[in-house]
Amino acid sequence: MRLTPEQVAIIHESVAEVLGPEARVYLFGSRVDDRRRGGDIDLYIELPVLAEPRSRLQVQLQRRLWERLGPRRIDLLIRARDEALRPIHRDALEQGVRL
Repeated sequence: MRLTPEQVAIIHESVAEVLGPEARVYLFGSRVDDRRRGGDIDLYIELPVLAEPRSRLQVQLQRRLWERLGPRRIDLLIRARDEALRPIHRDALEQGVRL
């Protein structure tokens, strides 16, 4: 996994602040593979429920992560646990690493 312990802590803190402490966070995509270089940070996040519109939550979390990690490409998939799993969600869960 190509995130530092400090980056993982910042992601956890930011997700908890914006989405709540019960959010489950997974890293997926190229950052999971230690042999690859570069790449954006792909995060799949499961919530008990969506308390606000998904787009608003994504913007709030994106802003918080940019403030704390610096401007970089971060892709966010946010899903409530009672929503149907789409193929991208399955891929993130199967290939991802829970942070």
